Amino acid sequence: MPGASRPVGGPDLAQVRRIVSEIPGPRSRELLARQRGLVPAGVGAALPVFVEAAGGGVIVDADGNSFIDFGSGIAVTTVGNSAPAVAERAAAQLRRFTHTCFFVNPYESYLDVCEKLNELAPVPGEKRTILVNSGAEAVENAVKVARAATGRPGVVVFDHAFHGRTLLTMSLTAKNKPYKQGFGPFAPEVHRAPMAYPYRWPTSPERCAEEAAYALADLLDRQVGADNVAAVLVEPIQGEGGFVVPAPGFLSRVADICRTRGILLIVDEIQAGIARTGRMFACEHEGIRPDLITTAKGLAGGLPLGAVTGRAELMDAVPAGGLGGTFSGNPVACEAALGVFEEIQAHDLLERAREIGDTMLEFFGRLSDRYPIVGDVRGRGAMTAIEMVEADGYRVPAPDLAARVARRCHADGLLVLTAGSYGNVLRFLPPLSISDTLLEEGLSVLGEAVEKEMARAVY
Repeated sequence: MPGASRPVGGPDLAQVRRIVSEIPGPRSRELLARQRGLVPAGVGAALPVFVEAAGGGVIVDADGNSFIDFGSGIAVTTVGNSAPAVAERAAAQLRRFTHTCFFVNPYESYLDVCEKLNELAPVPGEKRTILVNSGAEAVENAVKVARAATGRPGVVVFDHAFHGRTLLTMSLTAKNKPYKQGFGPFAPEVHRAPMAYPYRWPTSPERCAEEAAYALADLLDRQVGADNVAAVLVEPIQGEGGFVVPAPGFLSRVADICRTRGILLIVDEIQAGIARTGRMFACEHEGIRPDLITTAKGLAGGLPLGAVTGRAELMDAVPAGGLGGTFSGNPVACEAALGVFEEIQAHDLLERAREIGDTMLEFFGRLSDRYPIVGDVRGRGAMTAIEMVEADGYRVPAPDLAARVARRCHADGLLVLTAGSYGNVLRFLPPLSISDTLLEEGLSVLGEAVEKEMARAVY
């Protein structure tokens, strides 16, 4: 409230679910009214409550409501909001200097982050990294590098993909509304192949990987011409597309197709990377070693930072001045990223992500067995989802049903997010700092919401 003391976030924040007002409450409604006069209508919110503090596994709003956080700011606060190492490093850097522009006066923390990403990324051989401001900017730069290194213009992406909202990344993104409608014309030389989406593959999940790989090869060889393609860009787990985990073996087939045709493989790890899935990078689950890899979201614990890590000879193909930007690799964000790596190591957050995933997927499996509106359960580590369908057994996407379940969760103190090309997926991205108690309580809230919507669907 105005004039009142504000709660302090981080791990010391009370780890409780508490609803003391309607959602959104009076103070949030007041701020929403103010927002309408200041911010364009195109900027929305999944849960329109204004945040005062966050930490551990909770978010506290301006009305004193405390929500269990199953969103992590869309996979950004993976190590926890205001995690100690992140907050302490960023605060100390703020006192030293806030900016010089690395391309005017460099600083060591930029090198430290690049060194860490070069060490960790599953890119073969000697590596180089550049730092940027966002995931979309990372993808843009990865495409620039691929085109410069190969001298080819084409980029192949996949159905259900999301890569950003800039002109190029919007062109790479598959879903029309709300990301593309009315914003064309789009960037040229973008080609789209089917994604190996097991639940919705027309023949069967077992044939999915092979048939999707055949379709990619056919697109490259017959329609586009492999010699015209600089790179294939793929998410190891699709994010906004609905947390689609490609059919087993598909990613390795994609890598082989690229290798035999001299096409670069770019893996977009912006949502799935940085410990989210139980590995530092999600492509490691299938042993993929891409030529270029993009990161952002969870990289700096909430501060804006993205990166492209790639084979040295590719990264060095761009002439001096061809990469970078005024704010790229801001020193405060760099220190925050170093804090993220400290938190991951100190608290064994890779193992924690696996534990969270096991708990969630087991629970979702029981939901799916009990309620036919839960059509599919998928994910890896602390990146999981359920796909909501109509109760008729024909896998008809049910976006309104997913939205109602989300609203029930929000009203009962659990933040969940929707996703998917059909808008019918509930995705779950809890911070790895969440306690088992809060995790299980959140799952209970979700289970009650699904049960109530199932009853509504039947009666």
